[in-house]
Amino acid sequence: MPVSSRGFTLIELMVVAAIVAILAAIAYPSYQQYVIRGKRSAAQAQMMDIANRQQQYLLANRVYASKSQLESGGYALPSEVSSNYGYDVTVVSGTPPTFTITFTPSGAQASDGNLTLSSDGSRTPSAKW
Repeated sequence: MPVSSRGFTLIELMVVAAIVAILAAIAYPSYQQYVIRGKRSAAQAQMMDIANRQQQYLLANRVYASKSQLESGGYALPSEVSSNYGYDVTVVSGTPPTFTITFTPSGAQASDGNLTLSSDGSRTPSAKW
């Protein structure tokens, strides 16, 4: 009489485990890059918000605002951006006045590199905009 067996053999389980490991090795780095791009987009949106605030400040005061003036006026980075980026605003008083906004990534975002936006609209690095 033949013995009927139910279940999986060890070889079948090992093949399935290998396939799952290969898929995870491919998917996880792609997911990490997706998360980094999403956080970068949030930072870029905040940079554009700061640039708009700078234009409004220029119209009212004939100079651009420093970082401390922006913050004393009520501006603060949202927590989802501030947990991944620090920022600085460099203002040059001249004719015409100019500003440069620089976002510096930190933590898991550090591999992404700095983002800059200046008053003339130039954005660096251009590949990330």
